[in-house]
Amino acid sequence: MPLADLRNRLLRNPRFRAFAGRVWPFRYIARRQARRLFDISAGFVYSQVLMSCVRLGWFEALADGPRALDELASEGRLSDAAVRRLARAAHSLDLTEARGREHIALGSLGAAMVGDAGIAAMAAHHEVLYADLHDPLALLRGEKKAGLSDYWGYAGSESAERLQRESVAAYSRLMAASQPMIAEQVLDAYDFSGHRHLLDVGGGTGAFLDAVHGRFPHLQRSLFDLPGVLAAREAPPGALHLHPGSFVDDALPQGADLISLVRIIHDHDDDRVLTLLQRVREALAPGGTLLIAEPLAGTRGARAVGDAYFGFYLLAMGTGMARTVAEIDVLLAEAGFTPAKRHSTAIPLICSVLTAVAK
Repeated sequence: MPLADLRNRLLRNPRFRAFAGRVWPFRYIARRQARRLFDISAGFVYSQVLMSCVRLGWFEALADGPRALDELASEGRLSDAAVRRLARAAHSLDLTEARGREHIALGSLGAAMVGDAGIAAMAAHHEVLYADLHDPLALLRGEKKAGLSDYWGYAGSESAERLQRESVAAYSRLMAASQPMIAEQVLDAYDFSGHRHLLDVGGGTGAFLDAVHGRFPHLQRSLFDLPGVLAAREAPPGALHLHPGSFVDDALPQGADLISLVRIIHDHDDDRVLTLLQRVREALAPGGTLLIAEPLAGTRGARAVGDAYFGFYLLAMGTGMARTVAEIDVLLAEAGFTPAKRHSTAIPLICSVLTAVAK
């Protein structure tokens, strides 16, 4: 009998569970497993505690030091009982911590929220996702249209012109806010110094390219995205060359020796990803490099992010999937690239980095 089957038989047995709860080290394992299972069940509640703190602005309010609970209650239009209930919940999640009976300060996780617009933006954005997941089986069966698919309208659109007329400001702002933490992971994992010209495809308003310029100012930079998205860029183009278009309909500009796809391919199904990779291959000379940065399925230590979180997030979006390296390699080979080389990132749950060479 496989060990996993034996383990499951034991865990199903009430007598064994009772025994495990009394005997060390089984007791420690049993408690840890119970906590993990409860955390899965209670995860939505935890997320709403975080959401409440974000919407009330507590992390910014506490950035300069402890604050009195009655002040926070007044600012948030909360009763004394409500502010204390939220504070105790936030303390338990290390978002805040008590300072005496009447004051609170940032906790270790709350401190990490300060100044990170990406995390706060994603927490606020999750309101749309959670509404879509109210009935997950209906979503899996295709019985309901998810609101997230409207938010990410580009993902299911065949027409760049239609999106040019629609509002793209909401997702452009979210991508720009979350891009710095992605850029940091990519720039620490891959050395851009050996390249002369970077084309970022689907790079929104150019936040990633701006970060690259900060470390590698010699690099010529180009940005390809939908016209309506590029129009949302507030910074002057400067040395950043803007190329409006849709990879579904248009060829990519030539001349770059490095093309990046940052959180792009997991937004699309295989047929569209293959089209994109073929466009990239056509734009690169043999020996040119493709860089892919995004969360991957099957990543050790981050499987829940790729397989569970993005699995359902992209389901609600209406297109795309997190892929393993092996699944990406199949598409790369068909498009004319070598197998992917993986570059280690400090926090793989945020993103992994792959490079492939045009044949």
